[in-house]
Formats: sequence, structure tokens, C-alpha cells
Amino acid sequence: MTTKTKELNGSQQADWNAVGGLIPGRETIGPLFLILSTPIFSFIIIHVVMNVPEASFTVFLSDLLDDPDGMIAGLCSIIPPPTDPEALRIVACFMAFQLVLQKYMPGEDFVATVTPAGNRPVYKANGMASFVCTLFATLLLHAFDLYDITKVYDKFPEIISTLNVFALMLCALLVWKGRVAPSSTDCGTNANWIVDYYWGVELHPRVLGWDVKMFTNCRFGMMFWAVAPICFAAKNIQVNGGNLQFGMFVNVVLQLIYIFKFFHWEMGYMCSMDIQHDRAGYYLCWGCLVWVPTIYTSQSFYLAEHCPDLPFMTNLIIFVAGCLMVYINYEADNQRAVFRSSGGKCLIWGKVPDKIVAEYQTGSNEMKKSLLLVGGWWSVSRHFHYIPEILASLCWSLPAWNSAFVAPYFYTTYLTILLIDRSYRDDDRCAKKYGTYWSEYRSRVPSKIIPGIL
Repeated sequence: MTTKTKELNGSQQADWNAVGGLIPGRETIGPLFLILSTPIFSFIIIHVVMNVPEASFTVFLSDLLDDPDGMIAGLCSIIPPPTDPEALRIVACFMAFQLVLQKYMPGEDFVATVTPAGNRPVYKANGMASFVCTLFATLLLHAFDLYDITKVYDKFPEIISTLNVFALMLCALLVWKGRVAPSSTDCGTNANWIVDYYWGVELHPRVLGWDVKMFTNCRFGMMFWAVAPICFAAKNIQVNGGNLQFGMFVNVVLQLIYIFKFFHWEMGYMCSMDIQHDRAGYYLCWGCLVWVPTIYTSQSFYLAEHCPDLPFMTNLIIFVAGCLMVYINYEADNQRAVFRSSGGKCLIWGKVPDKIVAEYQTGSNEMKKSLLLVGGWWSVSRHFHYIPEILASLCWSLPAWNSAFVAPYFYTTYLTILLIDRSYRDDDRCAKKYGTYWSEYRSRVPSKIIPGIL
């Protein structure tokens, strides 16, 4: 690669076409709308939780529409300045800590799957150690009164404001870097600054040795998702006279179990569709730096001061069901990982699983083979693991019970829409990649997610 970035071609162009790259205007309007609207929504949901009676999104909209002339001023009034000193300290310290852990925490090198341009990214497999270290550090700060972690709750709107500014600037930097000094040959411009800003230019950008996607997706987004509920639980203890409500406990622990599972499987995630095909742009980087901290923690943020006192047995049933869903989700991912690592020579549900040996061509015209699993949970549907993932999110939202829709249940609703959309995008990509082999796979496993329904 020279300092000029090439136009997309081959399989890379096919990915762009899948999001409407060949329809004039469409490839710009959608991304531009999301770039303008999603940062505002990140403030709206925080405002609804903190200031609107019963955290009702309907009430918020009604109040906003009652004064159409003051609508813009009303929206601007809920956006705090991104220069709050305490919020800046929290964000800067957390980012610095995660950058240090990502680079210097011991871990073996992991060589990921080959990219469309034929590259093999290398990562340091230290996610679990970093996760444990981060939780330990958070609890240590709280236990020894080294820092009042309830400030993360108190300053949450300001934190999100700071993250918005940082993420928007980072995405602009990534576009410039991708066009001028790409880290690898897995890059390309769509000759449209808005599209490049939204979808990204580089597949695996690295800055001063740090992998950008690993930092934004895993070491900030997922790690903040683990830490924030703990801070919100500390707030729950504070507002309830030193006692943690059991519903809050269920909510936090289920999420920590799920995130523990993620970091246990982190290198598998670095070989997933998100990492293999989605470039480092607004969609991924802003999403992990702002959307994940805001939306994914919204149930815990709501419960910190609004957790109902449900019967012990109700919360216990929710907790057990949530653990079961996380386990099934893990087991489905594990079946596929074991199948791939063993070359299909393994037992799943007590028998050797069926498989399809699929051939495909890389962007460098090299022929490769992949094994498609037709056994275990993967014989139920092509994206079966989405079912327990959605149900797990419902379980850690249920401690809010019949509270307002937006705060505790918005994430589950959003996740359902996201995963259904992803199932179609993944199917489209696999059809382009594997051709007739994917047609055979679809005939043997006809359902995308829910057998007989979807």
C-alpha cells in the first residue's frame, strides 16, 4: 500500500454493495441520518431515566411536542457540556488503564482468521486477565474509599457527553488515517466522506501499536459495560441505606456472567463477522464508545434508584433462567469453536456432527476451505445463539418488572432488531462468500433464528 487508499474492489466492494452502495444517495442518507440522530438519542434515554416520571418515553415525547417552537431548545437543554472536570477524569483514567492493560497485560499471541485481502491480524490474548484486573481495581477503589464510584452514576450524562466528543473526533481521525496511512491492505474508500466516516476505511487500523477495534469494541465498550453496573449498584446501596436490593444484584451479576463469557471467548469474537467484515468507522467505534455504555447499561442505570422490591422467589427464578440462557449461548458458541479447532473431528451431543466443506476465494484470489457445522445447536437454526442471547438480556431487565418500557427493556428491543438485521447481513455475506455451499447449508438448516418462524 502507498499513502493513497485504493478504491474498494472484489469481495470488499460486495460488502459495500450490500449496504446500498450502488444506489445513488441511499449510501449517504442513511449514514448521515444516524450520525446526526444517535448522539442525541444517547442523551434522550439518560434524560428519560433520570428526569421523566416513571421513565416514560411517551411522556417525554408528549412534553416535547407540546412546544414545537421550543423543541430544538428542549433537546439542547438535556445535553450537558463535554468539559465537566470529573467526567473528563473518569473517562481519561479508564481509557488509560485499559490501554495499558491491552498492551502490557501478559498474554499469548493469537493469529486470527485470514482477511479479505489475505492478511492475518495478530492479537494479544489477555482479555480475561484484563477483565478480572479491571473488576478487582473497581472493587478495590470502592472497598478502601479510594474513589467514590457512585460518581459514575452521578456524572453519567457528562460522561456520555465527553465520550460523544471523543468518539466523533476519533472517527474523523480514522478516516484521515485510512486514506493517508493505512495499517494494512485491508482498506479502501468509497469516494464518499460521509460513507467512509460511517462505515470506516480500514478493517484493522492500528495506532502506535494499539489495535483500534479491539480497544473500542472489547477493552472500552465491553469493559465499561462490566464496570458501570457495579458503580450503579453502589449507588443503589447508597440510596437504600447501605443495602443492595436483590433485583439490582440479579441484574448486575447476570450481566457480569455474560461479559465474563465474552472475555473467555474474546479471541473467538476477534474472528467473528463484526471484526472480519465491519470496518473501523462510526458504526463500530462510536457504537462501542457511546452506544454500548449508554444503551447496554440502561437497565442498571434505571434500577439504581428505581428497583422494585419483588418477591425473593421471583428474582431467584429470573436469576436461574438468566444463567441458563447465558450457558446455552456459551455452549452454542463453544460447539462451533471446538468443531472448527478440531477440523470437525469431535463429538457434539454424543456424536460426530455433520458438516459441509465449503471452498471460497480470498481477495488475493487464493482458494481456502471452511467447515460449516450442521449439528448440535447449529442444526436448529443458522443463528440459534441469538435466541438465548436475547432471552438473557430480558432476564437481567426483568428485575424492573412492570416499570416503564424505555429504561429497563429498550436494550432487549434494540438487541432483537439488531440481531435479526445481522442475521440477514450475515446470510448475504456468506452467500457471496460460499456460493452453492451456502445454498446447500440453507437447505439443510432452513431457519435463520427461530425454527418455523424466522
